[in-house]
Amino acid sequence: MKTIIKYTICLIAVASMASCKKWLDITPQSQVSLDDLYKTPEGFEEALNGVYIRCAQSDIYGDELSCGFLDVMAQDYTTSALNDALGYTQTQRFNYQDANFMKHRDSAWGGLYNAIVNTNLILSNIDAKKNIFKGNEYSLIKGEALALRGFLHFDLFRMFGSSLNSPQPTTGIPYVTKYTNTVTAMNTPAEVMFNILADLNGAKDLLKTSDPILSNTYVIAYPNSDSSTEASNDSLFLQNRRYRLNYFAVCGELARVYLYQNDKTNALANAKEVIDSKKFPWTAQADFLNTDAKTKDPILYKELLFSWYCPWETKHLHDRFLNNTSGLYLSQADAQYLYETNGVGGEDFRYKQWLTINSSGNMELQKYARNAAYLGTDNDQSYNLYPQAIPSLRLSEMYYIAAEASYDANPTSAIDYLNKVRNARGIGASVTANTKSDFTNELLKDARKELLGEGQIFYMYKRLYHNIVGQNGAVTVASDKIFTLPLPVNEIQFGNR
Repeated sequence: MKTIIKYTICLIAVASMASCKKWLDITPQSQVSLDDLYKTPEGFEEALNGVYIRCAQSDIYGDELSCGFLDVMAQDYTTSALNDALGYTQTQRFNYQDANFMKHRDSAWGGLYNAIVNTNLILSNIDAKKNIFKGNEYSLIKGEALALRGFLHFDLFRMFGSSLNSPQPTTGIPYVTKYTNTVTAMNTPAEVMFNILADLNGAKDLLKTSDPILSNTYVIAYPNSDSSTEASNDSLFLQNRRYRLNYFAVCGELARVYLYQNDKTNALANAKEVIDSKKFPWTAQADFLNTDAKTKDPILYKELLFSWYCPWETKHLHDRFLNNTSGLYLSQADAQYLYETNGVGGEDFRYKQWLTINSSGNMELQKYARNAAYLGTDNDQSYNLYPQAIPSLRLSEMYYIAAEASYDANPTSAIDYLNKVRNARGIGASVTANTKSDFTNELLKDARKELLGEGQIFYMYKRLYHNIVGQNGAVTVASDKIFTLPLPVNEIQFGNR
C-alpha cells in the first residue's frame, strides 16, 4: 500500500497526553531507534500514547471522522448553509469526484492506516519483550493495541467497504496486521469482519484481567469532583481510562461490530454488559441545563465510554461550528424538523442546549463549545467542567444497539431501551411503533438527535441500507454508489482494487 510505506509515530510524555513532544521517524533505516523505544515498559506506553494522539488529530477523529464529512453526508446540516470555504458543498451532494471530498477522504484513509501501522509496531514487539513488564502492564498495553487495530479497521471498512445488507456486499479493505513495506492484499468483507472480531475479542480477554476501570473503586465523575477516582491511580498511565479503549469501550465496539454483521445475540450481550455494569451514569439534568459555562456539561461527559482527548483542537472545533456563516449550522426550520419540536421534541433538552441562534438567524451546534474557546491547552480544565474531548462511544448508543438487537424477540423490551434514552433527554412520551419498520424509523430519528456532530449517523444508514433522510424529509435513496466510498487513486493504481 503506497500510502503507508513511510510512517511517523508521535511520542508523548506519559504525564501530559497533551501535545507531541517528540517525533520519531519510523523507517527501515531507523531500527536502532525502535530498539531503544521498546526496551522499557515506558517506551511501549509512549508509543501507545502516540497512536491516540495521532488519532485525535483533525484529519481523523479530532474533526473529520467525528464532526466533518461523514456528518455532512448524513445530511445533518442545511444545504444552503454550507460555505465553500469548508469544502463540503459537493460532499453533501455525494459528488465523490470533487477535489475537496477527495482531499478529506485521502487524509482519513492515510491517517487511519498510519495509526494502524504504528499500532502494529507495538504488537510486533511486545510479545518478545513480555519479560520486561510487571503486573498487568503487558495485558493492558497489548489489549489496547489490539482494540485500536480492530477499531480503526472497522471505521475504514464502514467507509470504504460494502454494507453487509447491500444486495452485493463484495467490497472489502486491506486488513493490515504486520509492520512491513510489502503491499497488503485486499480482504473480502467476511475476512475483514473476522479479523476485526478477532482483534476486539482478543483485546477484551486481555483487558478483562487488567483494566483498572473494572474495579469497584473506579468511580466515573467530573474531573474535579470529590467522588471521581479516575485520576487517583499512582501511575499516570492508568488514569482516566475513558480517554483510552478501556474494557467497556471494547464491549461497546464489539456491540457495534456484531450488529453490523447482524449478529444480534452477541450485539445485545455486549451492549448489556456495558448497561448492566452501571459504571456510566446518565447525566443529571442540572448539569446539562446549567447556565454557568464553567460547570455546564454539553457533551454528557459521564456517559462517555470512550472519547478522544484533544484540547489542541479547541479553536478548530470552535471555528467549525461557532463561526456564523463560515461554519456548519442548521436553519431554524431544519433544526426544528430534525428535533420534532412541534411534537415529541418540544421538551427535548438536546434541542434546547445544543442549538442556539446566531446573528444570521441560523442554529449553531454547541456540543463542543468551551468557556475559554481560544485557550486550547490542558489549562482549559480550569475554565470548564472537563477537558476538550470528542465522544466516540457513549451510553445512549448501547441502549440503541440493545433496542435494535432485541426487537425481534421482545418488542416491548426494545421500546423500553429506546424510551430510557428519550426520558433521559426530557421526552416523556413513549415510542409509538406498530411495526418493526416504524420502530427502526423512530430509533433512527432519535439517534440523529443524540449523535449530531459525532460521525455515526452515515454509518447507521449504511448498515441498515436505509434511505438517507435529509432536511425537511428530502430522501437520498440507499445505494452502493452512495454508501461505498471510492478508494484513493493511489490505492487503485498500486493494485489494491
